[in-house]
Amino acid sequence: MHVKTLVLAAAILLPCAAQSTAYRAPRTADGKPNLGGIWQALNTANWDIQGHAAAAGPFPQLGAIGAVPPGLGVVEGNDLPYLPEAAAKKRENFANRLTLDPEVKCYLPGVPRATYMPYPFQIVQSDKTILFSYQYAGAVRTVNMQKAPEAPIDSWMGWSNGHWEGETLVIDVTGLNDKTWFDRAGNFHSDALHVIERYTPRSPDTLFYEARIEDPKVFSRPWKMSMILYRHEEPNAQLLEFKCVEFVEELMYGPLRKKVSK
Repeated sequence: MHVKTLVLAAAILLPCAAQSTAYRAPRTADGKPNLGGIWQALNTANWDIQGHAAAAGPFPQLGAIGAVPPGLGVVEGNDLPYLPEAAAKKRENFANRLTLDPEVKCYLPGVPRATYMPYPFQIVQSDKTILFSYQYAGAVRTVNMQKAPEAPIDSWMGWSNGHWEGETLVIDVTGLNDKTWFDRAGNFHSDALHVIERYTPRSPDTLFYEARIEDPKVFSRPWKMSMILYRHEEPNAQLLEFKCVEFVEELMYGPLRKKVSK
């Protein structure tokens, strides 16, 4: 009985010991956790934030090129609580994704999609603001770390106010327009979207990312997604230019070209 008691006590204390030795990130000059660096998600959330099997791409003539890779999903419980009309719109989005997905048109990705697109992004900190710079489409956003003003107008990347909770950077994102999607599978939101992001260092080269999604026009309740972000450690790691607007000009404006008679 005495041995069983010791085993039980150890089982209770071990998790507490693990929590007490949680990772502590390096500090900036003002004593805050230093999240600076180039980061990237290594998952399939940009194809579909929910769990999904591998699937053929939209152009069968390309064979395996463009095929959808399988993924476990990043949504807590793997369930998106769409309202009935919104669920119908999601299916319509998927059916018409080659013309409706904002990524096809090189629109700015919005939040949280910018985090898990298959491109790196960089975090640069100061005591008053934190800059997020994304390789995709040259997107940027500035997180205000002082007074939290309201969004002056809706925009693609929204309005970000941040604060620290211990090791975790918490960002409250409002003022997002309704023109971005969560993924290529047609998961979408309205202009009522409210995102609360949490970036927590878990080792020198990884961050735990969580986003809480609220949108009463589209979903019956709030829901969460989470994933690991990885630091680029190459000696020459840097963001390169990927301004894709020029790649979509023919797609978007080609039909408007003036026809010249011969």
